[in-house]
This record gives sequence, structure tokens and C-alpha cells, in this order.
Amino acid sequence: MSNQNQQNMGQHIMVEVAYALPNQQLIIPVQMPLQANAEEAIQASGILAKFTEIDLQLNQIGIFGKLIKLDTVLRNLDRVEIYRPLIADPKEVRKQRAADGKTMKKGGGDAPPAD
Repeated sequence: MSNQNQQNMGQHIMVEVAYALPNQQLIIPVQMPLQANAEEAIQASGILAKFTEIDLQLNQIGIFGKLIKLDTVLRNLDRVEIYRPLIADPKEVRKQRAADGKTMKKGGGDAPPAD
């Protein structure tokens, strides 16, 4: 790497912007200036044009699974993740699974064969 490239890299960071659908995942590497924030990286990635359903006012974002705000300053090698809205409330799903399990235990299953 030349000195000029090393100097330029010192003034920039490399980050990734990621978005996933159930059947598709896209990770876009983006070179950003120092002190760039998450929203700037998302805009620079062009991902909003590819996935028009993304609304930065509604979709939560994070870095490696930890929620952040749009104005969070990025560090080199961060991955900005754009999360889709949940289809079901996880608490309700757990409650339903627990209720189903209790119902099945009370009367579910076949009786063991008689000898």
C-alpha cells in the first residue's frame, strides 16, 4: 500500500451496511470519512433505493446486534444493521407456546398400549 493510500485510509473508515429479508441478505461495504454516523453510512450505501420498504423513522438499527441511534458515530469495521419490524411480539409467542404446552400435557398424546 502506498503512503498516499495509507494517509487516505487514516482519514476514512470502512464499515458495512446490512439488511436481511427471510430469503435474502445484503451487506454493502462503504468507505466513510472519520466521524461519519450511522445514517450517513446507510445513505451512502444506496441500500434505501434497493429496499424501498426501509423507513429510518420506523426501522431500528444496530451495530452487531446492539441497538443504536441514527446519529451514532461509527468506528472502523462497524456493521450497521437495519432491522425489520417484528411480525409477532416475542412475549406473546412465548405465552402462546407455554399455553399450548400446558394444554398438551393435560390431555395430549395417545394412551400407552395396554398389556
